[in-house]
Amino acid sequence: MFTMRRTMNTTFEVEERYLKKGIALSREAIRVERARKPYTRTTKQHYKLDNAIRLHLNKHRSVPFKTSAIAQPQAPIVPTYEDPMLANYVPVYVMLQLGVITNDNILEDRAGLEKQLKELRAAGVDGVMVDVWWGIVESKGPKQYDWSAYRNLFQLVQDSKLKLQAILSFHQCGGNVGDSVFIPLPKWVLEVGELDPDIFYTNRSGVRNKECLSLSVDNKPFFNGRTPIEMYSDYMKSFRENMADFLESELLIDIEVGLGPAGELRYPSYSESLGWEFPGIGEFNCYDKYLQADFKEAATKAGHPEWELPDNAGTRNDTPESTEFFRSKGTYQTEKGKYFLTWYSNKLLIHGDEILDQANKAFLGCKVKLAAKVAGIHWWYKTDSHAAELTSGYYNLNDRDGYRPIARMLSRHNAILNFTCLEMRNSEQKPEAKSCAQELVQQVLSGGWIEKLEVAGENALPRYDSEAYNQILLNARPNGVNKKGPPKLRMYGVTYLRLTDKLLQKQNFDLFKIFVKKMHANQDYCAEPEKYYHYTVPMERSKAKIPLEILVEAAKPVKPYPWSEVTDMSVSDEATGFFANIIALILSIFKLNRN
Repeated sequence: MFTMRRTMNTTFEVEERYLKKGIALSREAIRVERARKPYTRTTKQHYKLDNAIRLHLNKHRSVPFKTSAIAQPQAPIVPTYEDPMLANYVPVYVMLQLGVITNDNILEDRAGLEKQLKELRAAGVDGVMVDVWWGIVESKGPKQYDWSAYRNLFQLVQDSKLKLQAILSFHQCGGNVGDSVFIPLPKWVLEVGELDPDIFYTNRSGVRNKECLSLSVDNKPFFNGRTPIEMYSDYMKSFRENMADFLESELLIDIEVGLGPAGELRYPSYSESLGWEFPGIGEFNCYDKYLQADFKEAATKAGHPEWELPDNAGTRNDTPESTEFFRSKGTYQTEKGKYFLTWYSNKLLIHGDEILDQANKAFLGCKVKLAAKVAGIHWWYKTDSHAAELTSGYYNLNDRDGYRPIARMLSRHNAILNFTCLEMRNSEQKPEAKSCAQELVQQVLSGGWIEKLEVAGENALPRYDSEAYNQILLNARPNGVNKKGPPKLRMYGVTYLRLTDKLLQKQNFDLFKIFVKKMHANQDYCAEPEKYYHYTVPMERSKAKIPLEILVEAAKPVKPYPWSEVTDMSVSDEATGFFANIIALILSIFKLNRN
């Protein structure tokens, strides 16, 4: 057999190894080998470079190849399959209800959920995603973890023959768009905030946001001697210990690490619970005493001790032109403004990098991928200042890419970049919002691919219409399918938000099933991800830390990959045909009754 891997310097290594059923590859792989899925007829056959792989490698024909006498655990080369269209398959996951596990740590309505999961599986859905709330699992006290309800849920998902995406949610549920339940941070964490409210993000007016802890205290031992980074790390280690059997059975596809409000790597600049309304520009949230001191120290070292945090950026529901900071030729374009925005966005990069490094240590050796979510701040994208993105921590301008540095940071952890608003079209947004969701998605996904990342995504708001599904399909395969093998561009997966009774209504669910089939490139559900070129190998240690100056080099704008105008796998055609057949059947019955 042959195996192949692509290293960071884009060198392909082709190595020969022989696998025998039940024999571990190495001492390090023994645990994973025990959890290996049963061999099937497909996996027993001899592997070889098929035409689809050759087409894929032809793109890299200038890349050197080398052989090695040392056999290492690597993903196998895809076998020859009858239908190369499988290489275009994009798996579909469905986000479970926010409160599927209650605040009391109970899996409610198990029978009802089991019925829903079976419906999803019958529809061809590949898996589900669920928030694993810090505020539920560690609610009773520091290091007092109770995973029992989540174990019951994971078992139910496994019994339903679905895969699982787990979000380690270190944030509050409630206060963001679409939040229908309220799950606060652990009480003992909030109690620390009562004595020291500066552990929370704070706007210039002094309003504290308790959705999550401020990155300013990431390394401060304020929580019974532990820092937030240590708390997150302990939580992840406990998750691994208590979910070891599910990890070994490869139930979990990826683990998304919460990095801020709504689990996203950003500042809580726009929060409905604090009065924000779309399309307000939001507010900078760096006025807790720790971030103020950090900025003053940094500015002093830069030779500007007189610089202070912005006092002219308006309030959360302002427009860019109504503020001195964001208006044309505003403060954001001055030396002082550029310095602040660089500092503000860099703090976010460091925050995400440190937590993902701990996540990598916690899940080292597990056959699972890490993921991180970036928010789709599409409003005011058409303006020069991109104000709503800037207040969120994304230093993105017409001449500066605010997302590729994040992608480069994620690359050292081999993490998936998960992005939102895949369903949105520019024409659907009100003109005064100056929205450009389509171009934003194109920019962010392209940046991820340029930095050699796997890119995934989800819809921002619940949608049940063909226009939304077609837009997601376009973004999932921006240049369409390749009937001979892997497409030029393909998302790693798409998560639909979310499982509700409305989704399961017959008309909505019929259309959703067509959408799933189209995401699968008109192929039947495939239970073996290797067949559509998805390999999950034991997690390796994160690569060396990337200096900030190297990360920021990725802010240089590059031309995004081209996108087709429309998807070549539209749900509309099949849906039209389906409903036309239904109407024809009704008419025929009507005529029969009349006769």
